[in-house]
Amino acid sequence: MLEVQNLSVNIQNKTIIENITFEVMPGEVLAVLGPNGAGKSTLFSALTGERLPATGQVLINQQPLSAISDNLRATQIGVLPQSSALSFAFSCYEVVSMGRIPWATGKDKDAEIIQQAMEQVDAWHLCDRIYTSLSGGEKQRIHLARVIAQITTDNQQAPRLLLLDEPTSALDPSHQHLTLQLARQLTASNTAVLVILHDFNLAARYADKIMVIKEGKQVVLGEPPEVLKPGLIKEVFDIESQIINHPTYQVPVVLLG
Repeated sequence: MLEVQNLSVNIQNKTIIENITFEVMPGEVLAVLGPNGAGKSTLFSALTGERLPATGQVLINQQPLSAISDNLRATQIGVLPQSSALSFAFSCYEVVSMGRIPWATGKDKDAEIIQQAMEQVDAWHLCDRIYTSLSGGEKQRIHLARVIAQITTDNQQAPRLLLLDEPTSALDPSHQHLTLQLARQLTASNTAVLVILHDFNLAARYADKIMVIKEGKQVVLGEPPEVLKPGLIKEVFDIESQIINHPTYQVPVVLLG
């Protein structure tokens, strides 16, 4: 679904992302980790088409991102940026309903999808609330529901891509896990997920693969046990750590300090 080949991105004549290569297939979750300033947000902007590569390319279903029609982008690629500015006094239901604009599925079907998306992120009880009155975490969940509503289709064979930039940053622990559980569940319906995170243990728990970047360069890409090692964490994040096995899920648990 998503293939990135030798991607480099320049901003003001400075290379921010350099020679990054990876792929995410439907059914997979790829977590991207890196310290502040590593280039994660710049990478995200290149994947969404907001920034053009200096070299390399981004392919969706083996087609260059720039060649994909606006309608296909709108119905098959869901993008949740790190922050979404919205200052109008819309209800939460109206905000989520914006995700259905690219579709012509009818009012009743859209209402069903909107309610389902809001229930999935534990936000249906907010449907009549004014968006601007919400907390930061509630707003984040509403925008996640909007993106899920946007890529929801009855055609289970249609491949879809979900790009999430720090979707758990404003959430309490319960809703952090709910969000990533939902991302994991969506992979069962032919969806590929790329998520930028700061939490090692959320990445270990929910991602099939982890990519670590530092200073714009790809340091390592592999399964969580291959990536989350004390030496690498010290090298990239400059913090000591210990790794133990989770007693239930058999994934690495990172103990910092």
